[in-house]
Amino acid sequence: MDTKKNAPSPIAWVLGQTGDHGGQYVCSVVLAVIGVVFSVAPYFVVVGVVHGLMGGERDFSFYMNRCLIMAALWLGRVLFHALSTATSHRATFAVLGEIRKRCTEKLAHMPLGAVLSQSSGALKNTLIERIDSIETTLAHIVPEFTANLLVPVIIEIYIFTIDWRMGLASLVTVPVGIFCYALMMIGSGDFYQHTITATKALNDTAVEYINGIQVIKVFGKTKTSYERFVHDAYEVAHSFIDWMRASILPMTFAMVVMPATMVSVLPIGGILVRSGSLPAQDFVMVIILSVGLITPLVTLMSYSDDLRTMGTIFGEVRAILDAPEMERPDPAEVPALPERNDLVLENVHFSYHAGTETGEHAEAAAGKEESEKTKAEKAEAGKAEVGTAGSPNHEVLHGISMKIPEGSFIALVGPSGSGKSTIARLIASLWDVTGGSITLGGTDIRQFPQEAYADRVAFVSQDNYLFNMTVRENIRLGRPSATDAEVEEAAKQCGCHDFIMGLEKGYETLVGSSGGHLSGGERQRICVARAMLKAAPVVILDEATAYTDPENEAVIQRSVSKLTEGKTLIVIAHRLSTIVDADRIYVVRDGRIEEEGRHTDLLARHGLYEKMWKAHMEVKDNG
Repeated sequence: MDTKKNAPSPIAWVLGQTGDHGGQYVCSVVLAVIGVVFSVAPYFVVVGVVHGLMGGERDFSFYMNRCLIMAALWLGRVLFHALSTATSHRATFAVLGEIRKRCTEKLAHMPLGAVLSQSSGALKNTLIERIDSIETTLAHIVPEFTANLLVPVIIEIYIFTIDWRMGLASLVTVPVGIFCYALMMIGSGDFYQHTITATKALNDTAVEYINGIQVIKVFGKTKTSYERFVHDAYEVAHSFIDWMRASILPMTFAMVVMPATMVSVLPIGGILVRSGSLPAQDFVMVIILSVGLITPLVTLMSYSDDLRTMGTIFGEVRAILDAPEMERPDPAEVPALPERNDLVLENVHFSYHAGTETGEHAEAAAGKEESEKTKAEKAEAGKAEVGTAGSPNHEVLHGISMKIPEGSFIALVGPSGSGKSTIARLIASLWDVTGGSITLGGTDIRQFPQEAYADRVAFVSQDNYLFNMTVRENIRLGRPSATDAEVEEAAKQCGCHDFIMGLEKGYETLVGSSGGHLSGGERQRICVARAMLKAAPVVILDEATAYTDPENEAVIQRSVSKLTEGKTLIVIAHRLSTIVDADRIYVVRDGRIEEEGRHTDLLARHGLYEKMWKAHMEVKDNG
């Protein structure tokens, strides 16, 4: 089935999203119709004025009264048009706000890979700028379409009641204008699609250029990266220029010819008056009515590009809202959840869709050099996700099985890109397995309500995010009900308190966008404190101390050991010296578990772990 063919029109789709605001749109239409009545009524008053003039009426009060009536009608038209527009604006702001909220909630329920595979620039552009850009169009469609369509229809009907021949004469230019408009629309679909593609490319390039500016400068790629930005900007400009160049002539003819009703009304009316078959006062009336007859229809035609843009934007929004979700039951549907927190991975397989670029979308704008993330982290986060050419999916985990008893300390180690972070993210329920199962307390984690499972797991990765809030608020996100004293105690336990107190406003210091006012190590320690404050029974640390110096790493390790007593701790580490006390170490390579056991047992086997240990100790000694 072709879903595009069955997809509703943009207007129909939006009206289907109005919910409780549908009444406001109905009210807007009613007010617009009343405004139309006030718009048309003056024409009937003019009839009396024309008849008075033609009949020799010389009483000044006769004309003054009718002028006052028309002024009052004009004020009524302005008033009801304003009320209609204001009502539709309020409804539209509310509807677009709810659509944006639904989109952000949808992202939270989508698999992490599905979200990260999309350009952050494109998502931000859709959710913020592009949805906002259609507010004016959507808010004006109801009153403008109502007035601009009803007014000429009513006037034209009135002209036909005066004389059907003059009614036809007033429409002579319409077919010519429509023909020119049709010529203008030839190929417009391709031109429009080119502008959309070029604009998206420019947005993505701009985001990459800004995010990668440090790498660009360090590697001396300023010129080449800027050339790419200039090229994309040129493509955007000329996508519109070429479109306008191709459509300027037919558009000009359509806009000039169609409203030119006098071209036909004057000569045909003059002939009819001369022949005595049309009264002179009726001819004058038709002239007055025909002057602005087609202009409202031309205004409606001008909305075609806006409607097409709106259709594209809501197509992007629908793509988000209709995206597959991680299926989780409603809390009311789950009578009881297991109390135990032992984890079991049974024959777990996982595949990324080909073309996914999870974790890769912030690469530098030119040269594709590495950003501040290390190659190891990028390989873990998503390099394997790109998939192999020609294959629909690329499997990165091949039958992973492991048992993680409640309260145990488990470590995952292995070469970069081996699948360690993927395993951690699957355990954290950021993705769903494509084969096998993961159970917590004997229950498949897919049977947990999303929030209930999130309460069981605290996840800290190397690139955790800080919001542009105070330090205290960022830590409190781990447990919103925590007191100030509990927040500060968690910070002390994780070695954060001293440097926080050294900030300008201590715990009330704003950390900046993405925590940009803090160093990488400071951000990481706050993220660890946030996870510790959550007090979840399962804690996953994915290179959580990567940005910290040795002294603070030791502080964090001691605090983690203390705060995770009795809890299940899963650690991914490249610094093997930090996991020598683990209850069990799993060595992962190429998506498979190659070795498992305690530190001393693995060294005795003289396998991959021993090689990694020797390399680690050599680097540590040389450091």
